[in-house]
Amino acid sequence: MRVLSALARDRHTKPGLVRLVASPREAKRLLGLPPDVAACVFNVDGVLVASAVIHADAWKEVFDEFIARRIERTAGSFVPFSRHVDYPKLIHGRSRRGAVREFLASRGISLPEGLPDDSPGTETVNGLANQKNRALLRRLDLHGVSAFDGVRLYLELAHDAQVRCAVVSGSTNTQALLERARLTHLIDEYVDGNAAVARGLHRKPEPDMLLAACHSLTVRPARTAVFETTHDGVVAGRSGGFALVVAVDQEGNAKMLSAGGADLVVADLGEILERSLVT
Repeated sequence: MRVLSALARDRHTKPGLVRLVASPREAKRLLGLPPDVAACVFNVDGVLVASAVIHADAWKEVFDEFIARRIERTAGSFVPFSRHVDYPKLIHGRSRRGAVREFLASRGISLPEGLPDDSPGTETVNGLANQKNRALLRRLDLHGVSAFDGVRLYLELAHDAQVRCAVVSGSTNTQALLERARLTHLIDEYVDGNAAVARGLHRKPEPDMLLAACHSLTVRPARTAVFETTHDGVVAGRSGGFALVVAVDQEGNAKMLSAGGADLVVADLGEILERSLVT
């Protein structure tokens, strides 16, 4: 049983038409899910929490320090890291080491791989990757991270509806992010960057990570809804044979996401609940 006035608080709206009792059947209707859907798989960044901003800031700190040292030592000319250009093109969706390699290659720089336990800041691929991890955790400790509008209520209703929930993310700090957003108790399974490496899972647009989440939930894709934010994520959901592919769009890419195969495009999960309340 849930009180939907929480949605009004989340979205700063007046508490009209939001206080009602949700049976499992009614909860599923409010979630906007087909009757036979038994599970949901959520991309973490952009759907549940605004972690991309934190990741991008941590990467900028690391790469700008590295580039400054490089310029001082070589008197060369290197373009600083751009959150708006480099992050979506070179970083997002990649492993930390993969992101380091892509950024360095874009600047015509080559570094040795080094060792997994290289000290943060060592001028190796592993050293820069470890520095980024330290920078991210420091930012999380200082500033935390919050769930998007309607997310907590949506996940609570999913549990009311007896719908199991998993998350996918390329980050190895997925659980730390969700702990700070106070969402971990609402998540049943995780497929993160560690799992991707351990199981040899391909990144999106391949559906590997989404399918691995279904396997962890023991629910077939045909009975699972996927919530993604990017064109590659939508394509992965479509090619994986999922029952419903929802795109959460905060960047004005609705047409592209629909063209990629999204069944529904919304600004956030709270919008789905609002739509259901008035239908």
